[in-house]
Amino acid sequence: MTVTTFKLNLGPQHPSTHGVLRLILELEGEKILSCEPDVGYLHRGMEKMAEKMTCVQYLPTVDRIDYLAGFFYSELFIRNIEKGLHIEHSKKTKAIKVLLLELNRIASHLLWIGAFLMDLGATSPFFYAFREREMILRYFEKLTGQRMMYNYFTFGGVRRDIDYLEDVEDIIKILPSKLKDYERIITKNPIFISRTQGKGILDIKTAKNYAITGVNLRASGVNYDLRSFDELYRDIEFNPVIRNEGDSLSRYLARVEEISESIKIISQLLDYLKKAEPLKQNLINPLTMRLPEGEYYSEIEAPRGLASCYIKSTGDEKLYRLKWRTGSYYSVNLLRKLLVGNYLNDAIAIAGSLDIILPEVDK
Repeated sequence: MTVTTFKLNLGPQHPSTHGVLRLILELEGEKILSCEPDVGYLHRGMEKMAEKMTCVQYLPTVDRIDYLAGFFYSELFIRNIEKGLHIEHSKKTKAIKVLLLELNRIASHLLWIGAFLMDLGATSPFFYAFREREMILRYFEKLTGQRMMYNYFTFGGVRRDIDYLEDVEDIIKILPSKLKDYERIITKNPIFISRTQGKGILDIKTAKNYAITGVNLRASGVNYDLRSFDELYRDIEFNPVIRNEGDSLSRYLARVEEISESIKIISQLLDYLKKAEPLKQNLINPLTMRLPEGEYYSEIEAPRGLASCYIKSTGDEKLYRLKWRTGSYYSVNLLRKLLVGNYLNDAIAIAGSLDIILPEVDK
């Protein structure tokens, strides 16, 4: 008997592909035989732009590589410049940075929870998650003037001393009870469990072969969280979230648990910042700044996995070469493996569980 297969384009306009991602699926009935991700519809030339701008001109654009985690990419780019200029930060500057990074991580995870449940057909969790995320965005707007593209970190520190810490206290007081609400309406929902449990299982070998990092890696049982080795987090106590199931449900649970860990980190920082002296720092004069000749590399644990930045400088005003490594790019490639053998109705659930954002893919 001849088996009939056909090709199906999922995207690039499908709302549940979270941007202009095109997945070319080969189907036998509704069973997926192969998946070919087709990226590039959103490409903005972020790496080439760095060769045409000074570091100061390029910095505000960096928040847009992952517009849901702008603080991480600002910090990543700035680290390389500060390495070359041998700049050290005060304890308070480091505390401010970590507090904002972890708030940004929570906001990113909350958006993912809402969008993921919307993908599966549940609308109420979307509004719940965005309600809590709104508190964080309002705080960012108070502090930086922007809800998403902050440009608050700068070469040599931060643009101004931190303020409105009472808002942060309110956020971390409210969030734990809201996470319990999520558990009642999402985690214990039998329909949600049936759509995610045992679906899109990522084993350790495959995760390593596809260079998967971040929550997607830790949800498969690998204890690797870059924050454990990050200088910014040296004096902070937290426990990396590790789960062993490796399925879509496990990736959801890991992100919810990671929000709780971020709350613990923020609580430690608040205790220090409320008593700290006014901020003192020596910001770099942008008109005279030059990155010395050489090659520079930095990395950070971003919400969608390990992100890194490589810079080659000739000592001129503009950079010679810059390359970004983003978690979502590798997660998209992983779909070639995870979707095969599953059914079309599971494709969105599996892809959504990886927390892919297209600006990170099309840099």
